[in-house]
Amino acid sequence: MAAAKTTESDDSEVLTYLLVDGENIDATLGTSILGRRPQPDERPRWDRLIAFAKEAWDQDVRGLFFLNATTSMPMSFIQALNALGFQPVPLSGDADVKVVDVAIQRTLRAIKERDADVMLVSHDGDFLEEVESLLEDDDRRVGLMAFREFRNSGFTALEADGLESFDLEYDVKAFTSALPRIRVIPIEEFDPAQFL
Repeated sequence: MAAAKTTESDDSEVLTYLLVDGENIDATLGTSILGRRPQPDERPRWDRLIAFAKEAWDQDVRGLFFLNATTSMPMSFIQALNALGFQPVPLSGDADVKVVDVAIQRTLRAIKERDADVMLVSHDGDFLEEVESLLEDDDRRVGLMAFREFRNSGFTALEADGLESFDLEYDVKAFTSALPRIRVIPIEEFDPAQFL
């Protein structure tokens, strides 16, 4: 586990920004893994993402959860996110604007001007340019939480530049029960008992 970084100016710990593209995670879970709309107990335990990020990089985490609230404001979900330690970011815009993507892109660009680390929770290739730009700073840690087999392939190429990848189910342990996923198993993780 890496020690927390400090800024040169004030010796305070560097913060990790955890940016959650909730729509993308929900859509991937429903469409690609379950083949139907996820039930509430099948969705990620969002608080586990904050806990994982804090533990993985040994520093404080500010969770920002981006939501498309163009048609309605999901107040009960927003209240739940607040209780879990997230700052909900409800957004609206014209039907042809991907408001969550635009907001996350702008946030990633704004973080580039700060002494902060970033974990992005998404599979979406729309963020590749901003993630690549963040990786230009050798002192900045940049991570991606996603289902490995469904993330945009451009993220794999960025691992050579320092992008850290975390699987939502296997690394983050964001789910309370096993998902029906078929994945390539690294031989060092292979347990025949799972198949017997």
